[in-house]
Amino acid sequence: MALFKDLGLSEDIMKSIDRMGFEEATPIQSETIPVALTGKDVIGQAQTGTGKTIAFGLPLLENVDVKNDSIQGIVIAPTRELAIQVAEEIYKASYHKRARVLSVFGGQDISRQIRSLKKNPHIVVGTPGRLLDHINRKTLRLQNVNTVVLDEADEMLNMGFIEDIEKILAETPEQKQTLLFSATMPAPIRAIAERFMSEPVSVKVKAKEVTVSNIQQYYVEVPEKKKFDTLTRLLDIQSPELAIIFGRTKRRVDELSDALNVRGYSAEGIHGDLSQAKRMSVLRKFKEGSIDVLVATDVAARGLDISGVTHVYNFDIPQDPESYVHRIGRTGRAGKSGLAITFVSPREVSYLHHVERVTKRKMDKMKAPTLDEALEGQQKMSMEKLTQAVEAKNLGFYRNAAEQLLEEHDAVTLVSAALKLFTKEPDETPIRLTEEAPMHSRRGGGGGGRGGDRNRGGGKSGDRKGGWNNKRSDNRGGKPGGGSGSRDANAKRQGYKRSSRKERV
Repeated sequence: MALFKDLGLSEDIMKSIDRMGFEEATPIQSETIPVALTGKDVIGQAQTGTGKTIAFGLPLLENVDVKNDSIQGIVIAPTRELAIQVAEEIYKASYHKRARVLSVFGGQDISRQIRSLKKNPHIVVGTPGRLLDHINRKTLRLQNVNTVVLDEADEMLNMGFIEDIEKILAETPEQKQTLLFSATMPAPIRAIAERFMSEPVSVKVKAKEVTVSNIQQYYVEVPEKKKFDTLTRLLDIQSPELAIIFGRTKRRVDELSDALNVRGYSAEGIHGDLSQAKRMSVLRKFKEGSIDVLVATDVAARGLDISGVTHVYNFDIPQDPESYVHRIGRTGRAGKSGLAITFVSPREVSYLHHVERVTKRKMDKMKAPTLDEALEGQQKMSMEKLTQAVEAKNLGFYRNAAEQLLEEHDAVTLVSAALKLFTKEPDETPIRLTEEAPMHSRRGGGGGGRGGDRNRGGGKSGDRKGGWNNKRSDNRGGKPGGGSGSRDANAKRQGYKRSSRKERV
């Protein structure tokens, strides 16, 4: 790997990179930064977690003149969480350069954002809807922008933001640098590149990093009604340090997190209906380790920068192979190995094979664990705790009590009792989850069937494509499913047309 000091960065930026503790650049960084520093447009194909924020953030900062008070760079991101995290990362990288960075997104008081914009930030990071709102209010002027970044462009396409992006780009000068990053390159994204970019240089991470080869991938074939018991038994056997469980819909996430807590696991859910404050609170607790399990929808997890995740459980198989790669990419980061397990019903096995074909990675079949195996897993954990306590050698205060007990009971009985007290026996409290319709392979190898969260998301698949209309209003700061003017009403109509079209497929 290349070192940052060899990439041609300025002294101020290098000081900030050193302060952040970075020395070696990731492949996407080492290939993107030197090209971007020459001023050329760049198309980067990279998954979340490959270091792409620094890959575009450093060239973006190098183009900023801190003596000039105008907005010189914008980053367009699909979600609030990603906008916040990108802004924070760029801010850290500009510590010694002192560039002013601002994030704007729906769900935050727009008048406060307007006051912040009047303080002349050099770089603005935002979601498409809120950026366009500020442009229309004349509170965001882009005539002096010299660098534009489109982050996770394919996800913005999925969420229906392409028209908004084109309107934003139309407000920027013709002579500028454009950096576009996307995990996949569908035709509408290529069309944007052709229209708004000038002879872009393509940078693509190696296939092994796209297919996350350092992650062990398994699937468990299990009927829908037995999925939850299978999940809890796996949690008991594997004892993950930090785990993310993916559900297909917002309703599924709510029910799963509640059911896990009933069974004695420390879990919280995150999805598009939660307030921004609640989302950040859940993420903070997860990062700090005060909750063991995070339950999430695809869109809520997009752009989450979470390290240390050891296990990913796909309680529902995702709607498309790209989402599968994105989900399991939450683990196995920074060269560490990870474990991903996908649950499929017998009717979903053919769709699973479609995912395997697209990702070019076969999953190993895993047998659903039994109750006895779950108990055995918990016993092993208890034995490890006892062994660690013995090795710590700070038991002097307890020896007299132990000797008294040994006068009345034999050693094996006492150790058995200690193990019983330590062991969390599998809980079989009855749990009821609303069943989700299975995913089916469509003709032509397309995506999935009906994810089905009609009650919550306003579409066919809750928090993802069927809930497209939901996210648009989310990022404009309106209530989920609500509107904020004629543009949102039009988006809603388009959203319903899109859902109807999916129904007919």
